[in-house]
Amino acid sequence: MKYTYTCKKVSLNNSIKDYAEKKISKLEKYLRDDNATAHVLFSVEKDHLCAVEVTIRDGGTLLRAQTEAPDGDMRGAVDAAVGYIERQILKNKTRLSKRLRSEGFPPPAPADEFEVAEEKEFPIVRTKRFAVKPMSAEEAILQMNLLDHSFFVFRSSDDDSLSIVYKRKSGGYGLIVTDEEE
Repeated sequence: MKYTYTCKKVSLNNSIKDYAEKKISKLEKYLRDDNATAHVLFSVEKDHLCAVEVTIRDGGTLLRAQTEAPDGDMRGAVDAAVGYIERQILKNKTRLSKRLRSEGFPPPAPADEFEVAEEKEFPIVRTKRFAVKPMSAEEAILQMNLLDHSFFVFRSSDDDSLSIVYKRKSGGYGLIVTDEEE
């Protein structure tokens, strides 16, 4: 696996990066592609809040976790991120079996160990239909706030692409712009 590290508002020594690489390498047993890449973003927010974001790309599969450790423990944040990704893989192992390496999954564990209940289906409980109107991103954010939603789908008036604006947990807004598939 190829590792890429980014540090934001913090400089880290190699021992933290080596620790992250050691922990993330335990996920390789689930990955199909030997050319998988892991991008690790280390950051420190206000009040010594350590945040770690791990993104693993294995062919067409994307695994991502973003965790925080309020006590300033970067290793704890790495452990939490790797644990979160592993729980997500085990929770969705049936659906991911075509994309990931099936021999990496452990045999069913005895009931007394920690249990990860696999979701059998994704029930859709409501379907909404609405017209997607052309507007700017600023108008879409205003509309989203008026509706008190956390995201809003719209057609960009600039390039007629389908776009989504959303509220970020860390504050501010995000914009997702779709491209035509090639």
